[in-house]
Amino acid sequence: MKENVLDVLMYLFENYVDEDTEIEPDRTQLQDKLLEAGFPGAEIDKAFEWLENLANQEDAIGHPVNGTALRVYTDREAERLDARARGFLLFLEQNGVLGAATRELVVDRIMDLEAEDISLDQLKWVTLMVLFNQPDQEAAYTWLESMMFESPPEFLH
Repeated sequence: MKENVLDVLMYLFENYVDEDTEIEPDRTQLQDKLLEAGFPGAEIDKAFEWLENLANQEDAIGHPVNGTALRVYTDREAERLDARARGFLLFLEQNGVLGAATRELVVDRIMDLEAEDISLDQLKWVTLMVLFNQPDQEAAYTWLESMMFESPPEFLH
């Protein structure tokens, strides 16, 4: 089984972030559960390091950013984020889900992953994790979460 850091992060997020349990498991308990689920220890350690780096990021929302600035991606970023992924980030920014500074945090977190290329679904997960970690971003988080998980509307004929 070839699991990567993003697989571990997505598993953690799906299984432990939105639970309404009174007692949150500590890192050791989570590591044990991840090992039981079949994730390699090295990837688990990298995932926890990634989460710690996200938690230690300066509050991206508070930085003043020129709202008319255009983001130019480096060659390395463009290799990792294809045109669809970059277009999705622009879509989120234009619709007020991401601010420019929060977008930069998403790009930073993507670049910190060891994956060669990132799918659109993976980008959505990373964006969701970043929004979850940012204060006062509940509405943006809820909007993206509903876009990701709600089934498409059924049409009446």
